[in-house]
Amino acid sequence: MYTIEDIKNEDPEIAQAICDEYERQQSHIELIASENWVSPAVMSAMGSILTNKYAEGYPGHRYYG
Repeated sequence: MYTIEDIKNEDPEIAQAICDEYERQQSHIELIASENWVSPAVMSAMGSILTNKYAEGYPGHRYYG
């Protein structure tokens, strides 16, 4: 799992944008349904090795190979 320090080493500007967005979300109420909080488990899964796999559709019924 990558940390913000790993991101900082790779791209300090992106790391700062992530930190700024985190602070914004901590200090403001979000009223846009599509921007609601996800659980830590979902955040971890989204940042996992699964990010490298694109899969559209249901298992056994994918739109391509």
